[in-house]
Amino acid sequence: MLIRYLMAAVFLLLYTFSSPPSRPALAEAFPAYKNATAQEIFREKDKWVEKQLSEMTLSDKIGQMLIAHSPAKFRSTDDSYYKKLSLLVSQGKVGGIMFLKGNTNDAAVLANRFQFIAPRPLLISADMEKGLAMRLDGATEFAPSMALSATGRPDLVFKMAGVIAQEAKALGIYHSYGPSVDLNTNPLNPVINTRSYGDNIPLTIEMSNAFIDGLQSNGIIATAKHFPGHGDVTVDSHINLPVLNADKKRLERVELKPFIAAIDHGIMSIMIGHLAIPAYTGSMTPATLSWRIVTKLLRKELGFDGLIITDALNMKALYQSYTLEDISLRAVEAGNDLLLFSPDPERTHTTLLNAVRRGKLSEKQINKSVRRILLAKRWLGLDKNRLVNLNSIHGQMNLKSHRELAENIADNAITVIRDKHQALPVRQENKNNILHIVLENKRYSLSGESFSDKLYRAFQAKTIRLDHNSSARDYLDAADKAKRASTIIVSTYVEVLSGTKSLAVSKGQEEFISTLVRDLPSKRSCIMISFGTPYLINQFPDIPAFICTYSSSELSEDSAVRLLQGKIKPTGKLPISLTENRR
Repeated sequence: MLIRYLMAAVFLLLYTFSSPPSRPALAEAFPAYKNATAQEIFREKDKWVEKQLSEMTLSDKIGQMLIAHSPAKFRSTDDSYYKKLSLLVSQGKVGGIMFLKGNTNDAAVLANRFQFIAPRPLLISADMEKGLAMRLDGATEFAPSMALSATGRPDLVFKMAGVIAQEAKALGIYHSYGPSVDLNTNPLNPVINTRSYGDNIPLTIEMSNAFIDGLQSNGIIATAKHFPGHGDVTVDSHINLPVLNADKKRLERVELKPFIAAIDHGIMSIMIGHLAIPAYTGSMTPATLSWRIVTKLLRKELGFDGLIITDALNMKALYQSYTLEDISLRAVEAGNDLLLFSPDPERTHTTLLNAVRRGKLSEKQINKSVRRILLAKRWLGLDKNRLVNLNSIHGQMNLKSHRELAENIADNAITVIRDKHQALPVRQENKNNILHIVLENKRYSLSGESFSDKLYRAFQAKTIRLDHNSSARDYLDAADKAKRASTIIVSTYVEVLSGTKSLAVSKGQEEFISTLVRDLPSKRSCIMISFGTPYLINQFPDIPAFICTYSSSELSEDSAVRLLQGKIKPTGKLPISLTENRR
């Protein structure tokens, strides 16, 4: 094993300073599948795939179904998790890697490293809903899906997905966990929200199909999630098991429509959500572990022939009623091809191996899943070349053209939801004494600091911050300063984060702003900017002006400043109903 590791290190060093073999075009790698839909791809028989399958042991086959997680940051060769994962990869006990937080350079090196020691090509993946920058420093950061819908520009979505594909492939990442086609019909949804394209079915379909095309036409597998629809829940599945109160008719009328459209459009992968649908299944079994959802509904009734992958198996929604062994077995029994992010992939592998040997799982079912996985890897050309040229990374990542596209999207997305007194842009006579109030709903956060600097440079605005630690005295001081200001700009950073229980500011912050608006002289402007969820306006029905950027990125902040200055006109259209929308 040591010799193999040393060989890998030497090879990767040589590979860094040499040109790799040219990557075959998809048409050359898999000529029968050029421009094919997922349904056609996964119904084909391929000689390379069948040869691999015939040579695999049962342990190898089960390994192909497991996607392990790895930080995209190299710590050291002595790091215990790195050593354990490297061993599992070299033994063929995992068939893919999902990258977590890290940076682009380390991700590429690790991808090459893992690919070189793996007996068969790995399917390397990442969550890329709004670009690789979600996980990797050094990549281009884009706006979330709801902002894309606000632009009304599927052409921008297609271009964005193309950039994501370019940057991902440069690092050896070929499987994207996006788009999220959940219809966010519940304003109280704490986990989907701006990750959704909205609650408008035709618009969601148009935008998500553009995203699918941008990825898959550039050789990246797209994944529609979170089946059968995670938009009308009020619980974050990272914390607890959400419940979707929908029967079959409701699912067909609402939640399933974007998934059906994605299947018809040729989507290659669908992710199952961790949520219960008792009105349809008759139980509180999570969809991920439900044969009725995964096989009966998705595979048989909707006719999906592509890859079915679980949501991350480390999430707390699953562990109230099940052990990891239960989850691993039930996920495969339900019909999932790929098991994502088991907290202990070796235990999951052992569980499934024993289940087949004891007759609880059939090897025939395992073979079906592995065949699909191998067909996907073949379509990607990983059978020909699984390594990337480390020298080419800099010329592919976060290019000026990529940043300009991201800026264009941010400018087109910014939405003026309300402007009762025509306060936008800020009038010349109101620019002299601007007060900026940051409402912070997170602890130990630096949200708003960069925007405060930008407002100071643009308007010499003064900033105060109100957060969990603010005292009654702080609120009185803020109210006193607000009385003397010509314009008040309130910025909020309430956005979707894993483990968030609600998307709102505190009751004290809400009452303060409501009182401030009520007592404000008619000639004074009060403008609220949400650098996150648009539903926040529901907490402030009396706010006279409300802007939403859908994102807290630097680019979104820049767009907001340009809007306040009158340098851009707001063209974004709200892609959701601000109240509950269940149709």
